[in-house]
Amino acid sequence: MHSGSEERNHEIVVSLKGVCKKFGDIEVLRGVDMEVAKGEVVAIIGQSGSGKSTALRCIDLLETIDEGSITVYGHEVHKPGVDLRALRQDIGIVFQSYNLFPHLTIEENIMLAPTAVKKLSKADARELAHRVLGQVGLAEKARNYPDQLSGGQQQRVAIARSLAMEPKVMLFDEVTSALDPKLTGEVLRVIEDLAKKGMTMIMVTHEMNFARRIADTIIFMNEGKVWEKGEAGILNNPHTPELREFLQNEL
Repeated sequence: MHSGSEERNHEIVVSLKGVCKKFGDIEVLRGVDMEVAKGEVVAIIGQSGSGKSTALRCIDLLETIDEGSITVYGHEVHKPGVDLRALRQDIGIVFQSYNLFPHLTIEENIMLAPTAVKKLSKADARELAHRVLGQVGLAEKARNYPDQLSGGQQQRVAIARSLAMEPKVMLFDEVTSALDPKLTGEVLRVIEDLAKKGMTMIMVTHEMNFARRIADTIIFMNEGKVWEKGEAGILNNPHTPELREFLQNEL
């Protein structure tokens, strides 16, 4: 468990209640309940098709829900009139694909949102870009283009780009699934560092050892539901046969 957890208060900042989501006739989320406290690190695990990534995308309103409620730092995500711009300023999301603009330098990629959304001056945005690149260990790559970087470096830039918006919560969706083990390690170190600094994080991951080391809470999803949840110890001592079987298959 990460070291920031002792001083964590138990203010609930992300809450999902009875969340249901269908794609056509397929029920992807079937009554999902989840609470995340400020500064908490939650790892969501489960097989493909269990609803993990969909749950994450609903939190950021990349998908709308059919039933239930989602609240993120006071934003009522499920309500039609939610201020999407304000919501997206409070949530950073990083996907397995880096989605960097190839024709822009690394610093230009990071400066885009702060200048467009937060109306920062170019000079301030550049300073911010260098600061967040320093946070992910890539300060010297500011003038490079994405294709000059390794996959792991590009993923770290994607994290820096999210950090530049100074979000209150970070969502990570299988951010290492496209990377080889060495590059995976460098991305996970950045996420671990954020955890130590007290960032609230929800991550969908298949990296069990990492989840065990960093997460305060593990949520195992199965058949579109939260099947089992608890501290990292549930990975060593699962209560349900479904989690036991999932973990055996992961080894």
